[in-house]
Amino acid sequence: MTALLLVLPVVLPILAAGVSLLGLPGRVVRVMSTLVLAGVLADAVALLVLADTRGPQAVHVGGWPAPLGITLVADRLSALLLMVSVLVTLAVLLFAIGQGTAEDRRSTAEVFHPAYLLLVAGVGLAFLTGDLFNLFVAFEVLLAASYVLITLDADGNRTRAGMTYTIISLTSSLLFLTLVGLVYAATGTVTLAQLGPRLAELPDGLRGALALLLLAVLGIKAALVPLHFWLPDSYPTAPAPITAVFAALLTKVAVYALLRTQTLLFPRSSVWTLLACVAIATMIVGILGALAQDDVNRLLSFALVSHIGFMLFGLALFDTIGLTGTVLYMVHHIVVQAALFLAAALVVRHTETTGLERMAQRPPPTPVVAVLFALPALSLAGIPPFSGFVAKLTLLRAGAGQGGTAAYALAATALLTSLLTLYAMTRVWTRAFMRQKPYPDRRDADRPDPHRREGDRRAPAPRDEPTASDTVRSPESHAGRYGAGLMTAATAVMVVTSVAVAVWAGPLAHVGEQAARELLDPRAYRSAVMTGEDR
Repeated sequence: MTALLLVLPVVLPILAAGVSLLGLPGRVVRVMSTLVLAGVLADAVALLVLADTRGPQAVHVGGWPAPLGITLVADRLSALLLMVSVLVTLAVLLFAIGQGTAEDRRSTAEVFHPAYLLLVAGVGLAFLTGDLFNLFVAFEVLLAASYVLITLDADGNRTRAGMTYTIISLTSSLLFLTLVGLVYAATGTVTLAQLGPRLAELPDGLRGALALLLLAVLGIKAALVPLHFWLPDSYPTAPAPITAVFAALLTKVAVYALLRTQTLLFPRSSVWTLLACVAIATMIVGILGALAQDDVNRLLSFALVSHIGFMLFGLALFDTIGLTGTVLYMVHHIVVQAALFLAAALVVRHTETTGLERMAQRPPPTPVVAVLFALPALSLAGIPPFSGFVAKLTLLRAGAGQGGTAAYALAATALLTSLLTLYAMTRVWTRAFMRQKPYPDRRDADRPDPHRREGDRRAPAPRDEPTASDTVRSPESHAGRYGAGLMTAATAVMVVTSVAVAVWAGPLAHVGEQAARELLDPRAYRSAVMTGEDR
């Protein structure tokens, strides 16, 4: 039974992706995709319960024991992140169906669902794999699916952004494959459970070089400063649901890989000063970049980069409470980022522009949309009693408890970044929801929108046509009231989930603390991988 639970998050979406290519009616494909993700979500919940009550669960695919075969492993950390991630993909899928992104044209619909399901399979494989090579494979599955999704119904601007994303990702993948080869040549294995003891036997210089190469590889994928430049230029060009799922998951998968590999392969007994410096730079550069933006999607993308630094905060401390804070922050950030981008899409759908200054000259969105944006924005800024406050408080406690220059610098930077995040969210709020003019000024409407890019045939025209990165068709033509209601409901699910993370902070903190202890003491993980059987 455990074997089936571990395999389904990877195999079921792949099988469904293949079936969706058989030319089935669009409605059947939409229902099938929704049911598949709902089934994977139930599977992830069961895995979390098993991992929490019985410890890490492992299966040797094909009956080949580690290190000969492929091993899938679920402990508290991987099962928790898998559950939250699949919940986000399900909500975003419903939003996409409501918006009409997947059904813009028959050809687009035929591509969207299989690519989206393949993305979910890649996420599942990344969280569950027990060896370094299949972690590389998982990232390649994510890359293939995400390139298709980011270039859906592509024009020149979106194609250029997609190429930037792909070239950077391929460069990272080549470095990753090189790393896998070097690790195998030095140790004779790529199984994560075996690598820690074997890497410890290597000379310090070689071991340190491999750790730095791994940090660089995953740092590109996680958008750590100064390797972040590709993200704000790529994510905002995609359709809103795709941007939301990318922002919620792709960087967090890379952060998870950093957590798993650095604690298993390169354990430390003190603060990692280099990573602390990277975390500080990521927080500061990201939030300053957000403050400089007038485009709401670019602002949120830079804020995303900034808050990756909070997750590095706990990892840099390398202690139980710090890693607990990182786990809590990852759960919070996955949900809140999805909610923010979906809420921003509703704002753009109403105002028909992504520019903050032009939003200030349009009638504000409905109070419902205002609430849906405000709650995750306050959570991202760390305002109590929301989930962001709970996670940040844990990290600050870790910094104060650890002591030392690096820990105090991390804590001070986190506080400053939180204040600047609140200011950035306030900028969006005042321009999007506070009416500054009773009606749109037609003289402004006659001026070209500064957010229109040359060659972007879907960018707002002088007469205020919708912005393509957030609307595929006009609200009246593609989904009507049902579509608008489904979009709002999907966003509400994410917002309610973000509130639930705060409400259930106690149980989540318990799971997070146990996950942190397993990261720092991986004996149970190694035992499950090396002795686990199909059960």
